[in-house]
Amino acid sequence: MKNVYFLSDAHLGSWAIDHSRTQERRLVRFLDSIKTKARAIYLLGDMFDFWCEWRYVVPKGYTRFLGKLSELTDMGVEVHFFTGNHDIWTYGYLEEECGMTVHTKPETVEIYDRVFYIAHGDGLGDPDRKFKFLSRMFHNHTCQRLFAMLHPRWSMWFGMTWAKHSRLKRADGKEPPYMGEHREFLVQYAKQYMNTHPNVDYFMFGHRHIELDLFLSKKTRMMILGDWISQFTYAVFDG
Repeated sequence: MKNVYFLSDAHLGSWAIDHSRTQERRLVRFLDSIKTKARAIYLLGDMFDFWCEWRYVVPKGYTRFLGKLSELTDMGVEVHFFTGNHDIWTYGYLEEECGMTVHTKPETVEIYDRVFYIAHGDGLGDPDRKFKFLSRMFHNHTCQRLFAMLHPRWSMWFGMTWAKHSRLKRADGKEPPYMGEHREFLVQYAKQYMNTHPNVDYFMFGHRHIELDLFLSKKTRMMILGDWISQFTYAVFDG
């Protein structure tokens, strides 16, 4: 029985990360080390600090990462890519060129007779009105088409600068530490979701850049996967 791996939040290419090329190589080495052990790999969003596709153009860079993912899918490993709040704008390249399955919303899947609820996590349970407004704007098809009309030189600069500012406005560029069950929006969301979906065995989230392994009940367990910026953390399920 082969393993299923979960990881998130590499933010590859970030202008706020000094060691971005080393970071990409470390991620690729990890993927290479599991290629014969993996049945599936779930990438839970924000793998890129900013990713946007045009009809004939995709961002430069990420050659090692995308090449390794293509190798994995060619070998028959399932690679699932969940869009995060930094890499929403994918329109077919990752599926057609790299063989990945792209998910734009949370999914419930069965893995080795266990039920997993999988999502990046942005916006789930979060009451922040500004974030919700921006999320609606970024997902709006008209706004996406208008943005795509900009020359990539300017739109990529805008996206990378916005992403850099978003990270640097936090203390040390890091997310706040774990705030406890009653203040963590994802924990509250998972608990509420359990009330109507008691069959879920595992909740798997990214987004928060913290490591969390929490039993919500005797049956149900929740994980937040940390990141691949400084923690280099992941979860593995072997059945």
